[in-house]
Amino acid sequence: MPTALNSLWAFTTPEADPTGRMDRSLLEALPDLVGDEPAISSVLGSRSASLVVPESAQAILLAALVRRSGRRPLLVVVPTSSEAEQLAGDLGSYLGENEVELFSAWQTLPFERVSPGIETMGQRMRVLHRLVNVTDPPSVVVASGRALAQRLVPSARQVSPLVIGSGDTVDQTALVKSLVAVGYRREYQVEHRGELAVRGSIVDVWPSTSEAPFRIDFWGDEVDRLFEFGVADQRTIMARAEIEVFPSREMIPDPAMRARATALISEQPWGRTHWERLAAGELFDGMESWLPWLDNDEWAPVELLNGDALVVVVEPRRVRDRVSDLEAEERELAGSLAATWGADGSTFPRLHRNLGWLFEQKDVPLWTIDPVAVGPGDNKIVASEWGANWRRPAVDETPRGVVTRLAGLLAEGFRVVVTADGDGSASRLSRLLAEDGLVLAEGTSATDPGAPGAHIVVAPLNRGFLLPDSKLAVVTEVELTGRRRTRRGSRPRRRASIRIFEDLTAGDYVVHEHHGIARFAGLVTRTLTGVERDYLLLEYRGDDRLYLPTDQIDTIRPYTGGERPTLSRMGGADWERTKSRVRSAAAEIAEELVSLYR
Repeated sequence: MPTALNSLWAFTTPEADPTGRMDRSLLEALPDLVGDEPAISSVLGSRSASLVVPESAQAILLAALVRRSGRRPLLVVVPTSSEAEQLAGDLGSYLGENEVELFSAWQTLPFERVSPGIETMGQRMRVLHRLVNVTDPPSVVVASGRALAQRLVPSARQVSPLVIGSGDTVDQTALVKSLVAVGYRREYQVEHRGELAVRGSIVDVWPSTSEAPFRIDFWGDEVDRLFEFGVADQRTIMARAEIEVFPSREMIPDPAMRARATALISEQPWGRTHWERLAAGELFDGMESWLPWLDNDEWAPVELLNGDALVVVVEPRRVRDRVSDLEAEERELAGSLAATWGADGSTFPRLHRNLGWLFEQKDVPLWTIDPVAVGPGDNKIVASEWGANWRRPAVDETPRGVVTRLAGLLAEGFRVVVTADGDGSASRLSRLLAEDGLVLAEGTSATDPGAPGAHIVVAPLNRGFLLPDSKLAVVTEVELTGRRRTRRGSRPRRRASIRIFEDLTAGDYVVHEHHGIARFAGLVTRTLTGVERDYLLLEYRGDDRLYLPTDQIDTIRPYTGGERPTLSRMGGADWERTKSRVRSAAAEIAEELVSLYR
């Protein structure tokens, strides 16, 4: 009876793999095996096709389709944003992260006084740029129905990044002006995406698509050095040869939009406040909702696809239903707000449009995928989930049947691939399975992807599958152990942040994610570089003050320690030491839990 996996079912902690030999090379070879599935071969070359593919095997099938069809790019449309994120992640494991792009929706309601996240807008512009850039197109673009239904800014067709390399000749003043013009906010120091700071010959900027900010060190008009730096201590981390900076705003009022906004002041006086700000070229939260009034052009990323592309719609009925719900929600909001504004809501142009055009377009081949058959002519992929025929054990139960099931698949000639979330968990999985008599070869040791055998690779897949025709089984760490992977949450919605602000009163203690504990002193208005903005005044130890823009309220949380805390000092090391102690304490608790479960 296998017993070594008992502790793994309850809890695992990451460990470094000293060999560093586990990689994704084997996983990236798997789409070639699946490409010989009869259902795929029978429809290659068709302009329209309907496939039946169980959810668990959809990612590997799409990856195989990229390899076998020769079409590039594939635009894959799925019902929801969460499904789009998961599918893009799995496709990135099979094809390589640079080959897959996620085209996100704004995730804001129409007429909401909140702009989409800077990371979202930057990511969308990067995708559009790569679609028109023939030298580096992605193999796959994954989008939700909502993302495709949303109207796009006309200028997004020509969006391109600002590329700066070490040794380039760049006018520093012109660079700062150009960054401000595309939505970057000038601050005392850079702490969030979409910000820039200038100190003498140094320009700090956090691009909308980057995971970290960059420091540009000028010598006259020459870029002397480029560095990535840390937000917490503002110290340089590593040198960079080149950086890429996309705009931090997707909608920048051009002359035509500003002229239209000027005309709207007299045509539709109910929105005079918004039209005046747009006519002046001002950038403000929620401005994206007014795009339909400023431009009549309706276009979608499909129009950027070339003749070699292929559109694949996953569960088309669900996609249509989701978009219909979104349209109904927008109509309801328009009616409610129009009554308040004294306007005719029935004449409001819409930010979202029906996706009927997607299924009627003739320029690009269109395929559909459903998890179950919807018609007699559908081509079916025979597949099942790993856990379809066995019961996952409880935390306090011996994991009966796991090794037996894997051994049975190997005896039938299957290629079994176990995927782990990291090097540490891969080492532990491999060791524990070996103790129960099942030896897993490391991914790099596999020279023949088609040969039977059991292997382990590092790749955080969301879902595994069994393909009987291809004699292939992929099992994820989550499915094998029952332990859910900790996911990095999406950016908090501003609505929750607004509730936090409404609950704050002067004198309350708050915690800033980078500067630590402060006292909230109220809301103040300041004018910087000719622009008047509202700020939250935070008081730190001594005379330290922080004027936090209201659009960055999501960086603070109310203090809930239950007693009067000691204020942090801005720029000091006390807050970093506090966070370090908390991390150490959490690690100790994790070790105790591992010992307890064992």
